[in-house]
Amino acid sequence: MMAQEFVLKQRTEILAAVCSSGSSEQLERLLDVLLAHGELSWEEYQSIQVQGRPLHANARHLLDIVYTKGLAICQLFVAALQQTIPEGPGARLCVSEGVSQVEKSREAHQTSGAALLSQRPSLVGKLQGCVDGALEVLHETGHFTSEDCNEVRLPIHTPSQQARRLLDLVSSKGELAANVVLQFIDQKQQSGRSSLTPPKEFFKYQKKLCSSVLAQSSFLSTYGGTSHMPLDDIYTEGQLELAADLEVQGNLGLGDIVSTAGIINEEADTVLVSGDAGSGKSTLLQRLHLLWARGTALSEFLLLFPFSCRKLNSELKELSVQDLLFRHCCWPDWEQEDIFRFILDHPHVVIFTFDGLDELKQSFSDEHRLCCPTQPAPVHVLLFNLLQGSLMKGVRKVVTSRSEAVGPILKKYLRKEVFLKGFSPNGIDCFVKKQHHDPAVAAKVLASIQANTFLLGLCHSPVLCWIVSQCHKELLGCGDGTPQTITDVYLMILQRFLQHQSSLKTSKGSDLDSCCVTEKDICTGFLIQSKDMSNDYSHQYEFLHLTVQCFFAALYIVLFNNADRSTITKLFALHDLRETGFSSTCFTSCLAADQRQTPGSADGQKSATLGEMSLQRHAEALQVHPTASGSKMAKEVLGKLDVDHLKLTYCNIGPVECTALAYVLQHLRNSVGIQLDNNSVGDVGVEQLLPCLHICNSLYLRNNNITDEGIRKLIAKGLQCDSFQKIALFNNKLTDACTEHFSHLLRTKQNFLSLRLGNNNITSEGAKQLAKGLEFNHSLRFLGLWGNKVGDAGAEAIAGALEGSKTLTWLSLVGNGVGSAGARALAKMIKSDTSLEELWLTENCITRHGVEFLLEALEHNTHVKSVWLRNNNLSVEEVEEMTQRESRLIF
Repeated sequence: MMAQEFVLKQRTEILAAVCSSGSSEQLERLLDVLLAHGELSWEEYQSIQVQGRPLHANARHLLDIVYTKGLAICQLFVAALQQTIPEGPGARLCVSEGVSQVEKSREAHQTSGAALLSQRPSLVGKLQGCVDGALEVLHETGHFTSEDCNEVRLPIHTPSQQARRLLDLVSSKGELAANVVLQFIDQKQQSGRSSLTPPKEFFKYQKKLCSSVLAQSSFLSTYGGTSHMPLDDIYTEGQLELAADLEVQGNLGLGDIVSTAGIINEEADTVLVSGDAGSGKSTLLQRLHLLWARGTALSEFLLLFPFSCRKLNSELKELSVQDLLFRHCCWPDWEQEDIFRFILDHPHVVIFTFDGLDELKQSFSDEHRLCCPTQPAPVHVLLFNLLQGSLMKGVRKVVTSRSEAVGPILKKYLRKEVFLKGFSPNGIDCFVKKQHHDPAVAAKVLASIQANTFLLGLCHSPVLCWIVSQCHKELLGCGDGTPQTITDVYLMILQRFLQHQSSLKTSKGSDLDSCCVTEKDICTGFLIQSKDMSNDYSHQYEFLHLTVQCFFAALYIVLFNNADRSTITKLFALHDLRETGFSSTCFTSCLAADQRQTPGSADGQKSATLGEMSLQRHAEALQVHPTASGSKMAKEVLGKLDVDHLKLTYCNIGPVECTALAYVLQHLRNSVGIQLDNNSVGDVGVEQLLPCLHICNSLYLRNNNITDEGIRKLIAKGLQCDSFQKIALFNNKLTDACTEHFSHLLRTKQNFLSLRLGNNNITSEGAKQLAKGLEFNHSLRFLGLWGNKVGDAGAEAIAGALEGSKTLTWLSLVGNGVGSAGARALAKMIKSDTSLEELWLTENCITRHGVEFLLEALEHNTHVKSVWLRNNNLSVEEVEEMTQRESRLIF
């Protein structure tokens, strides 16, 4: 197929692949390549990168431009697509032109400005870790103003976007500025390489280590352990975010895990990737290993040593660091001492990864200090000293763990923390399509999941998305419909294992003996044998996944509160129910008396069908009786609860938790304020909260990575809820596109009291849109737009809409670039206003001229209590004079 024909016919698939992660990173990489080849003009590039426009719209515009420009650019585009998304559409399409020549060398006659374009893809990568350094040089040399630097550092930009924005601004500053940046990058590259002198056998060892890591990471084992899938075919990007209390926000790429973005302790070496069980931490680390082994990520690190904390649990011998590296990762064939000495001398080119710190038997401790890398010690002591920096200082360490398992002792040794938040909505689509190669089946599965709000929320978790997807696949194949609840899903897993027992024969370990688990239980398939690194002959077993273990714990509690722990083992032996007796099993309570015998059948038939009948009855009982009793209990308990405000800030709440929260809160007797600031709710979580919005009078969602799309759904539901009266959305990802929805809310809902949209990306156009709603609203009391970019034009629009207001008591336009023209319009509003008490204009550009308008207005309005004007364009003398004239002006 010709490249141009491919771009046209595969348009839908290309769009899905480019937008699959929910991040604009893949689109921007494609643009980098097209700019470097000179196939896109600067005007075309800017027409594609429209801030506030949905990602899909920008991607469609790019495809339109590429297709209309003809065959040559289509060939380049497809080649760039193959490089950017190897597993995406076009992976097998042969094109006559690749992107290997994109990185053109800077010839003697080539200008620095031209080099910025021709080398753009590689320059973005080189700048990501040193944007701040480049900005300092540009500022010191007078090429950048403070405003330029602040624009690059905007918290909504990811590190790679900051690098691109820097390059864009430099291009507009001329040849000298471009030369300064190129020299800075060259110096950085040279300083990183100047001290490296590996021994002669080093590169042979590096090649062997790469080969070993590649072999370990290329395939992803299924939870059943029965098959392996190429990681490239199944891996789907999750949402990575820096710790919520930092200024740097936005989705990150894998390479950003070890970048300078979000560093909280420059002296520390350990990066923590935390997330819930099933959020994809192990798979993310495996992907990082694979990309390093291929040379496409973490290229600054010459050696990567991967470790599993689960496997380290089984190491009983004392080891030195050298033993740990060479025996458990890759043994050097020659010159072991020389290679280890090189590692000690050049720690900055080495990276260790530790998967599953929460699975280590010992809790993290800094009591036993060890500084000598050749001194043997227990493995957990080595690990703790590596993470805190006593051992191998300078080596980068990346460790994964469940969030709640990391205590304050370890956190004080962290360089930074990155949260893995699971799949975005586009990620769910991408993952399901990779699971089901038949497009028709994939479409059915997605339609079923998207039609069920609770299942859709659960699919935000990768492991639950896999489980739900597999259950749909099996049900659709049998024509039996689709699961409706997560209980349905787990019961299908239960049924599958009970009907497909393995023939595994092995000796159990002592841990299982002490828990009364038998050989027969192991053969059922819920437990798998873990890899044992010790030299004894005992065996270690584990559940397929922590979520399966959690399900069994919940099942046990629901079915048999008063049973001893050995009762749960009966679940593994349904075919022996007749011998063990119904009265001693958890399933007894789920079986009707007339179902305990099957008259008219042969003994063999009874035995064969008993397990199926028991499971069916159990499923029905679990869905009807416990769910009904649980719902009744929730109503009774919450109906008696007298609370008017629920605060759940900094609780790592994501979409899955929002699903559970909504279910519980809908049973409250009275309306309540819900405060979820500084979590990871996102657009998916907002959708999961909608079922309880009718009980919510105020909703606080500050710093939750919410976009305009989430707001669209929230407002549509909020208009139907009489109690919903207040919302706070400080520090999210809102643009002018959301203001149309808020304007409609203000125009329609005449009991709405408070709207706070601080520190987003609302400009004068958005303020004008809000003003259209404010003009017809007769209830709003608080309006906060702190930290946006409304400017004079926006301030004038808002002030005009609020003239004569009889309800607004508080208005904040702090840090919005408001000047004296805006102050004049606000002064006019003050004259006619009868309710305003506080006006916040701190950190703007108002001069004495503007303050004079405000002084005159205050003479006609005694109701206003204060006008805040700190940090405006006023001299010390002017501030002193104005304060003496009017005490309500706060400087």
